Amino acid sequence: MDVRVTRLENGLTVVTDTLSHLRTAALGIWIGAGSRSETAEQNGITHLLEHMAFKGTAKRTARQIAEEIEAVGGELNAATSVEHTNYHARVLAEDVPLAVEILADILQNSSFDPEELLREKHVILQEIGAAHDTPDDKVFDQFQETAWSRQPLGRPILGTRETVMGFTPDDLRDYLATHYLPGNMVLSAAGAVDHDAFVALAREHFSALSARPAQAPVAARYSGGEAYLERDLMEVQLVLGFEGLSYGDPDYYAIQTLASIMGGGMSSRLFQEIRELRGLCYAIYSFHWSFQDTGVFAIHAATGEEDIAELFPVLLDEIASASASITQAELDRARAQIRAGIMMAMESPAARAGQIARQWLIHGEILSPEEIQARIDAVTLEDIHRVARTTFASRVTLSTIGPKGVRLNLETVEAHLGSGVRRAVVG
Repeated sequence: MDVRVTRLENGLTVVTDTLSHLRTAALGIWIGAGSRSETAEQNGITHLLEHMAFKGTAKRTARQIAEEIEAVGGELNAATSVEHTNYHARVLAEDVPLAVEILADILQNSSFDPEELLREKHVILQEIGAAHDTPDDKVFDQFQETAWSRQPLGRPILGTRETVMGFTPDDLRDYLATHYLPGNMVLSAAGAVDHDAFVALAREHFSALSARPAQAPVAARYSGGEAYLERDLMEVQLVLGFEGLSYGDPDYYAIQTLASIMGGGMSSRLFQEIRELRGLCYAIYSFHWSFQDTGVFAIHAATGEEDIAELFPVLLDEIASASASITQAELDRARAQIRAGIMMAMESPAARAGQIARQWLIHGEILSPEEIQARIDAVTLEDIHRVARTTFASRVTLSTIGPKGVRLNLETVEAHLGSGVRRAVVG
């Protein structure tokens, strides 16, 4: 990695990873604000703002934004997550100045035209409807709402029909002024980019941003519980989770490795036992989500109505036995998977630009692939067993969507794992 970092006078951080053998560059602006930054009344405004950034500025219409970037063969897009929002582009090396200027324009000069706003609200209502009608999307929204009940972290990124339809142009401007601050932003690029020239572009186009400090998010409190939604379906969607760890926890790499061992691929425990050996589901995997001050370890399974009664206890048995039965061979295999994933991501300039930006926002430093791998290699089998014991003894979150009569419950989980839970049934 040829990574360089410069912090501008107003607090904006500029990071680059120069790949001299490429002729293209991936670049973007990453903001340390996502759906978690919203109040209950603002739910969905971060995502709406991301959409509206492309709908016209003081100098460009929505069509002109699209035409200018595509006239040079470039791509422009954006994404909203729980804790971050990013606006990114991919262009030829000679068109980096144009891409930076367009990004600066849409982030600082958006017009938020009322007619464009109304049209985009209806687009998002379609997204909300599609998510509601898709069980394997809905089960995750329901899961997150239960894991962090009545908290910003538990609200859907898309917002609700009521909140989205209520937003005004002034609401968008106020949110932008509160959260899109240079000390909370990283301008990142990877590929055919010169660091000093990129810093000069940043100074030219982003120096007017106010140097005010950003607001800290509301502290999260994992609550757990259960939620069940009855649908006229032939399938059952299940997410079973436990309290996880934040990005900065000393056991972060251990729990990420545990997630890979349990359900990170076709050779994982859950896939082999439940999918391959028993044929009880068509999809099963585990994952660990980290946030600034909390996290969650969870397992998602999708199966038929007739198989859920057998699948659930087998799943719990696998969880219960993990803290004693995971082997060194499984740990070594998980390390190899993670190592390959890191190396494959390094071959994508877009992935590299995103990785170095997020690392800076989260940690205030940028780790090389070798440093990350060294931390993964330092995880011992004893660490895996210990983290499995503590994780699977924590509060449970159970989210299920399925046909009438297929209702799982936390009593079954308690019988297998002995976990204490708070019941918050959502019908």
